[in-house]
Amino acid sequence: MPFTLATWNINSVRLREPIVLKLLEEQAPDVLCLQECKSPVDKIPREGFNALGYTHMVARGDKGYNGVAILSKLPMEEAGAEDFAALGHARHIAGRLENGVTIHNFYVPAGGDVPDREKNIKFGQKLDYLTEMRDHFAASKPQKSILVGDLNIAPREDDVWSHKQLLKIVSHTPIEVDHLSAVQDAGDWVDVTRKDIPEGLLYSWWSYRAKDWDAADKGRRLDHVWATSDIAGVAHSSRVLRDVRGWEKPSDHAPVFATFDL
Repeated sequence: MPFTLATWNINSVRLREPIVLKLLEEQAPDVLCLQECKSPVDKIPREGFNALGYTHMVARGDKGYNGVAILSKLPMEEAGAEDFAALGHARHIAGRLENGVTIHNFYVPAGGDVPDREKNIKFGQKLDYLTEMRDHFAASKPQKSILVGDLNIAPREDDVWSHKQLLKIVSHTPIEVDHLSAVQDAGDWVDVTRKDIPEGLLYSWWSYRAKDWDAADKGRRLDHVWATSDIAGVAHSSRVLRDVRGWEKPSDHAPVFATFDL
C-alpha cells in the first residue's frame, strides 16, 4: 500500500504545534518526520496528533534544542538511535513500519558560521558527524530504508540561490558537500527529491533575517529525502510545500514530501 512521508524542521514542536496540526489536517501524510523539536519527549504535545490519527511516535529529545520525532498513522516500532560524533545530542531516531521499511530521521549539526574546524569547533563536529554517518552505513549496508531530515547541507549548485556567493558559506562549502556525498555513497542512497525534480532551483529553507523572504528568494535546499536504491524506484510525487514558510509564526524551513508505492 502506498504511503506518503514528509520531513520538516519545525524549530520547536510546542511553539509551532498549531501549524503542525494544520499541515497534518490539510496534507495528511502517513508519516511526518520532525527535526529541531526543542522538547523532551514527554513534553511533545501528542494529544492533538493522536486525535488526527497519528497514534504512533518514536522520538529523542533535548530541552530547548535539537530533538527528532517520527509521527505515524501506520504502526511503527523504534529501530534505533545513534549518537554520531558522541555529541550527546538528540539528532537521530529510526522507526520501522510493518512493511519492513526503516525510516531514519536526522538533524545534522549546522556547523556554526566559520567553515574551518581549527577556528570553529562546531564545524569540526559537523564533519565528524557526517564521517561517522558514512562509516555506519558502510558497515550496516541498509536496505529497504528511507533517510530524511535537515541535513544542513545544500549539495548542488541549483540547491542554493547563488553557488558562487555561497561557496565559502557553511552549508554549501566543497568539504561539506564531499562529506555528504560520501554518506550517500556508503549507504547506496538515492536523492529521491532530485530524482523526481532533476533540474531547476529548489529550496526548503529561507532565513528569518529576510522579511521579504519570498520575493528575495535567497533559499537553500537543506532538507532531504533519500531512499536505498532497492526502493528508490517506487518513490514519486516529491514536492516542497513552499507556502508553509509563509504561515503564521512559521519555521524557517518548509516541509518536503514524497510518496512510496510500497
